[in-house]
Amino acid sequence: MISTAVWGTGNVGRAAIRAVEAHPALTLTNVLVHNPDKVGRDAGELSGLDYQLGVAATDDIDAVLATKPRAVVYAASGDIRPDDALADIVRAIRAGAIVVTPALYALYDPRNAPAEIRDPVLAAIAEGGGSLFVSGVDPGWGNDVLPLLLSGLGGTLDVLRCQEIFDYSTYDQPDSVRYLVGMGQPMDYQPPMLAPTVPTMVWGGQIRLMARALGVELDEIRETLDRRPLETTITTVSMGEFAAGTQGAVRFEVQGIVAGEPRIVIEHVTRIHPSCAPDWPAPADGDGAHRVIIEGRPRIEVTIEATDENGNRSAGGNATAVGRLVSAIDWLAAAEPGLYDALDIPLRPAVGKLGRKNP
Repeated sequence: MISTAVWGTGNVGRAAIRAVEAHPALTLTNVLVHNPDKVGRDAGELSGLDYQLGVAATDDIDAVLATKPRAVVYAASGDIRPDDALADIVRAIRAGAIVVTPALYALYDPRNAPAEIRDPVLAAIAEGGGSLFVSGVDPGWGNDVLPLLLSGLGGTLDVLRCQEIFDYSTYDQPDSVRYLVGMGQPMDYQPPMLAPTVPTMVWGGQIRLMARALGVELDEIRETLDRRPLETTITTVSMGEFAAGTQGAVRFEVQGIVAGEPRIVIEHVTRIHPSCAPDWPAPADGDGAHRVIIEGRPRIEVTIEATDENGNRSAGGNATAVGRLVSAIDWLAAAEPGLYDALDIPLRPAVGKLGRKNP
């Protein structure tokens, strides 16, 4: 059994504990938390399971790493604390751990990551013998392994488009929704996530990964952006009021240009309420979906809708990201220490899980 620690018990960490518990090759040995109110609580309680796991949460990082866990699922946020997240991850790798995480956007495509991010990781791998794999949903499997798998079903391929279409009122991260993305802010507010070059920083690695897998050369990566205001004030269940005239919907594309045309496209359509920008693409039903469209012959369209935690689509997306990461741990344990990307690690079946019952 591969001893595994989960670092963080928020939206991703809750799913990570459940995924580690469900994996037949892994055993949960530690849970790290930041909130002192969570210290001492059982991992089963923190993750929403209806039974105890016998693992008490701790905030003692040194003590956990001293136990030499073989793997660490790093589930703490990197959106608003990227430097701290990098330092934590390097620390775990230096201690010899395999680290899987969605936290560092730049390392989704490690070949093209800035040296100031990549080099400390490589140094830690050389020193401690650990490994790192960074992935998620979007960026993640929704715009690397899934579209590439589907592309192999076609005869001709003209445009490969990946879409995330979501109602962000279901996303339990108010700071990210209101300030990083700008929902509910005046239309002259500049959301950090939508500033020029930032979408390319986050999703450009996925464009480059797909281009590499498809064997094409990119001329460049371009961005498009459209924002819409709310026509009326709306009230959401989880995040309160969003005023009329403030930002209510965002649509942007990160485009891989091949021979002068956008051929590999990652598109996001994000709303705080379905009444805003009704002419934009929408999920077939519910609050959100991930979609891959392959324009070619044949035309292929696949939509994935995942739910978890009482039917929540955002929680479902988090759980699929965690599933991809946790399922990679035993593959990484058998591989040489290194810095891996989504093209290195196969999308694997759920071996040993079918019909398996936990306590």
